[in-house]
Amino acid sequence: MVVKMSREQKAAIAEKVQAYFEEERSESIGQLAAEQLIDFMIGELGPPLYNQAIADARAMIAEKMAQIDDELYTLEKPVFQRRR
Repeated sequence: MVVKMSREQKAAIAEKVQAYFEEERSESIGQLAAEQLIDFMIGELGPPLYNQAIADARAMIAEKMAQIDDELYTLEKPVFQRRR
């Protein structure tokens, strides 16, 4: 999965990764290592997260379509048959 992000975005995320390693693991990693970790995580987590987002969108659209269908039924006019 290819995710496009600007150089600035990737650098900002890399800084957060570096801060995480420093604060949580007491380890220092460089900018390149942080960017490589980001690329790896995007490759591994990107497809399942994307698929879940699609499933969530599909469920939301189905729910909205059911609501619209219910509203359309309320707009229907009764049809009376003529008596003979």
